[in-house]
Amino acid sequence: MSSSQTTTTDAPAAQGSHHWVLTLELPGRSSMTQSGTYTPPAGTTRYDAFQTLRRYVAADHPEMARATTMFFALEPNQL
Repeated sequence: MSSSQTTTTDAPAAQGSHHWVLTLELPGRSSMTQSGTYTPPAGTTRYDAFQTLRRYVAADHPEMARATTMFFALEPNQL
């Protein structure tokens, strides 16, 4: 017996050159972790990227604008 199987895959969505994870905490109130991909402009420092990503998270969650950073990672998005 012979069977034919066809599979389709969607093309992967475009991703940034770096993967990031950011955890913010309002002590005694709440914490949150967000992650994603990001392609920094040429000449961007790690600090610049951190500030940009922190502002990005705070734009969606204004209550976290003054939160304490508990964790931040920024790594090349490749294996």
